[in-house]
Order: sequence, then structure tokens, then C-alpha cells
Amino acid sequence: MAIMFKRLSHGLRTVFAVALLTIASYAVAQELREGHPDTYVVQRGDTLWDIAGRFLEKPWLWPEIWQANPQIANPHLIYPGDVLSLAYLDRVAVQEGPREAAPINAIDLADVGPFLKDLRVVDGFEHLPYVVGLEEDRLRVSDSQVAYVRVAGAQPGQRYAVVRPTVRYTHVARSGMCCDLMQQEDLDYRGRRAIDSERYWSNVMFPDKGQEQLGYELMRVNTGTITRGEVGGIEASTLLLDGQDIEVRIGDRLIPVDAQAYDLQFFPHPPARQLEYGRIQVMAVAGTLKTAGPRDVVAISAGAREGIDNGTVFSIWRRGSNVVDTVQNSRDRPEYSVDFEDKVRLPDEFAGHVMVFRTFDKVSYGLVMESIRPTQIGMELKHPDAPY
Repeated sequence: MAIMFKRLSHGLRTVFAVALLTIASYAVAQELREGHPDTYVVQRGDTLWDIAGRFLEKPWLWPEIWQANPQIANPHLIYPGDVLSLAYLDRVAVQEGPREAAPINAIDLADVGPFLKDLRVVDGFEHLPYVVGLEEDRLRVSDSQVAYVRVAGAQPGQRYAVVRPTVRYTHVARSGMCCDLMQQEDLDYRGRRAIDSERYWSNVMFPDKGQEQLGYELMRVNTGTITRGEVGGIEASTLLLDGQDIEVRIGDRLIPVDAQAYDLQFFPHPPARQLEYGRIQVMAVAGTLKTAGPRDVVAISAGAREGIDNGTVFSIWRRGSNVVDTVQNSRDRPEYSVDFEDKVRLPDEFAGHVMVFRTFDKVSYGLVMESIRPTQIGMELKHPDAPY
């Protein structure tokens, strides 16, 4: 066994290790779907995710599977016209076709861009420049209108994105219970925490001193260009808005415009390691929604410090309920009187898959790729091969 493992390529050893960790065999990890053709000709407009999802049971493992074949110089460079040989369960080979078109990508930014939300997470925002006033003392301004901003040393021609602090994410480790507590708290126009009566009791039970702050979410609302700095005794710079997005209000913050906010393409892959159960959850759904479906964006309670990077794929699970066994216990006994450890834990229920597209230190954002039931806040994220 050790000799066989040593002879395997690096890519296959990775698959083998993942398979062992997830109680699956190497053969199953690269199994093709039943009824697949012997060959497939790559078409213009295909993506590697689509092809892998069509023929492989686990499309997120396509790089390791295809890289195992010496015929494939680079599994990220497959072209329209290439012929994929699917004749054997343990082999996916490529016969090169014409190189007249650009190679296909795993998932192209152009394909998912309309669904991505320009969100980011920062440790703090109080130091950022901000909007102090608006044209004609309006309550809101938008495209082709002016906002007055406090930006130290602002020069005409400088570009800024206008962002709005919307949510504070926190994490509370709860020993003796199944899962950690992840919270999101709405912020007011100044970025201060808004009073939320629904979370009052949890805030009393888990005060700030017991929380780890994961960060503040900033939502991009508009963009603009500085047309005039602080001159002639004027104490604010002029920002001409040019984004047809959300209206700007007093208290919004400014950051330099990103040259490239997202990767141009995403290569799906399993997580580098699986964290302790209950640590990675869906914290929020973008757009103030409570549930998400395919192509919706969700915030995830882990990031780069946990080894997550862009393209990481997780499976989404509804956490099994803890119920009172009314067969063994009296039906007259109220549920609240039964201790947590005396309840029966029901199985988790699979919901879908999510792919990370933007990663920060403690929080990341993912796009729901496919689902069989709505993704809800608080759902558990596991390795994509997790059987339960």
C-alpha cells in the first residue's frame, strides 16, 4: 500500500488524502456518471465546471483527475474542438483539436459577474474618509450629482468608491453545545450598531467581551471623481458621482477604486482542510434576504486564516434539529424542561453547493452554484464530499 501511494502523482495523492479524510475511496473520488459517452468534443461557450458536472460525480475534483493524465499538459487550458476521452473510469484523456479559439475557463467572471455583490470586510472603518454633505443639502444624491467629502489631501482626478458600513459580524465559541454562535448586526448611517430587539437576549447572554469580531461589511454604493479639493477656506472636497448604482447619503465612506475587484476566472476545488463542526456557517445572504438560491451570494464565517481561498467549494447543510423523544418521555412534559443533552439529534439535511469567490481574513463570500432546497442563514458548510 505504501509503495502504491508513493508512486502516485502529487495530484492523485491529494485526491487520495481527501478521499480518506471523507470516508470515500479513490475509485469513487474519480467515478464518472453512468451513461456517459466515450468521447465529448469541447464546444465554444463550455466551462470546465459544466463539463465536469455533466460527466463526473464530483465536479470540484476535475483538476486532480484530469491532471493525472500525461496527455493533458495543463488542465486549465482546454480548447473548443478538443476531444475528451471518457472511455475508462480511471482515465479522462484529451485529444487536441484546433487552436483557433481561446481556451475555456473553469468559471469565467463574465458568467457570474452579474450575480456577485461588491462587498468587502474590514477590521474597522472609522479612519476612512466620509461624505459630510450633499448637493443643495439633499438627503440623497446619485449619478451626475455632487457629494462633499472629507478626504485629506484630495486632488482633482482621484477616483473613489463610495461604500456603506452595513453589518458587523461576530463569533462566539459555545462549549458544551453543538455549534458556535455567529451573529450579524445591522449598522445605522453612522456605522454604529442599531438596536435589534430580536437579538436582545442573545446579546445579554453573550456580551461583547465574549465575542470575537470577524469584521465590518462594506457595500459599494457608487463611484466618483474628485473635481475640487479643499481650497480657499473650503473644508470639504467635491466628489462628482458617475455610478448608476445606489444613492449616496451622508455618513457613507470612501475607499480608492479597485483596479480589479475579482479574479478573472475561478477554479473550483475542495477546501484545504475541514474545520471543526459548527465553525463554518452561512452568516448572511446579500441583499438583506433570509434565504438564497442558485446564483445568490452568501457571507461565510471563515476566511484566509482558515485556509480558504477563491474557488473553494463547500456543501451546504441544514443542521439537524434537536427534538424531544416523546416515545421515551412523557408527552405532558414541556420541551423547554428537557435538557439539551437529553434531546435526540436528527441528521443534517443536504441543501446544495457554494463556491467562494472573494476571500478576506476572517470572512469570505460565496456564490450558491446549485441547490435542492433554499440556503438559509445558520446552515452548516462542510467538505463537498461529506456524506452526512
